[in-house]
Order: sequence, then C-alpha cells, then structure tokens
Amino acid sequence: MNMMIKRAPSLLLSLFLSLQLASSAHAADLKSGVFEPPRPAPELALVTSSGKPFRLADYRGKVVILEFGYTHCPAICPTLLATLAQARALMKSQAARVQVVFVTVDPARDDNARLAAWLPHFDPAFVGLTGNGQQVGAVMKAFGITATRVPMANGGYGIDHSSYLYFIDPKGILRALMPFGRPAADIAHDARVLLEEGA
Repeated sequence: MNMMIKRAPSLLLSLFLSLQLASSAHAADLKSGVFEPPRPAPELALVTSSGKPFRLADYRGKVVILEFGYTHCPAICPTLLATLAQARALMKSQAARVQVVFVTVDPARDDNARLAAWLPHFDPAFVGLTGNGQQVGAVMKAFGITATRVPMANGGYGIDHSSYLYFIDPKGILRALMPFGRPAADIAHDARVLLEEGA
C-alpha cells in the first residue's frame, strides 16, 4: 500500500503565495505554477549517486528538474520517475539539455550506492542526491518539502512526503513548480519553454 500522501505542507503553502501569473510571454506559456519574481535556486549541498559533490553551477545551460522521493517508495516515486523518463524521450535531441535530479527524503536508507543502482532502471542520465540527515533536511527546508515516517505492519516504514517538480532554468533560476500527477507531455512542454527562452 502506498503510504505517500501528496499534500501541500504549511511551509510550501507560504511558498505558493509567491506564485503568481507571470508577466513575460514565455513564462505565461508554462503549464506549471511560476515563481514571480524568479529567484536563484537554493544550493543543494549534497553528494551524487556517483559519490561526488553536487553543484548546480555545473548544470548551467541545462534545465534542471528536481524531484524529491525515496527508493523504497512502492508506487508514486517510481511512477513519477518513469514519467520524467518519458518526458525526456519526448524531447528527442533536446533531452541532453534536461537534467533530472532525484533528491532522497530518506537518507537513512538511500546512500549513494543504492541510488546509483536504482535510478538507471528509469533513465541512466538521472542523478541522485543524498547526504546526512542534517544536509538533506536543510535542502528540504529550502524547497518547502516535508517528510514524515509512517510505521508499516512489517516493522519497516514508509514516508509521507510532499511531491512536486521544481524547474530550474539554464541560468540557475528557480522558475516553476509542477504538482504530482501531470503527464509527461506537460513536463516536456515546460522544459522546452525554458530552453527556448534561454536560447
């Protein structure tokens, strides 16, 4: 049974208060909610699934799409990762300029080795991020993500967490927020808009 409940926590609700209709023509074409005004994306002081420090600056020129989740998720996180892989496939030659970054909300179980083994099942280009509890907690706070352990009958636990896609444009600016459940075509559409805007 999926223990994840998609909801907007109070911190994220305050973030939503700053989401308004965009004034520029390009931003108005986005299917996501937009950050107005746009602002630099918070840094993610975590390590990648390959064990290297992650820096957003290394991805300038690409659209970065952030997803928060965990590898033991029974359904929703894998579904969203599969949808992101479909979105990249829809983008064809532009896919090389879109980087999906999966940030764990379960650092106790999701070390870089586990992320490195799990993510390629969806797309070998996906990057996973992890760290210690304090580091992951700081990133989650910066993006308004909450996560709560939910005990399971087998003695383990699931995680009830908020789930959104964050779009960071090629200049490293946090531009848009898309809720869970949108189709691959919408994700690809917004990534294209941000790539074409920066061309």
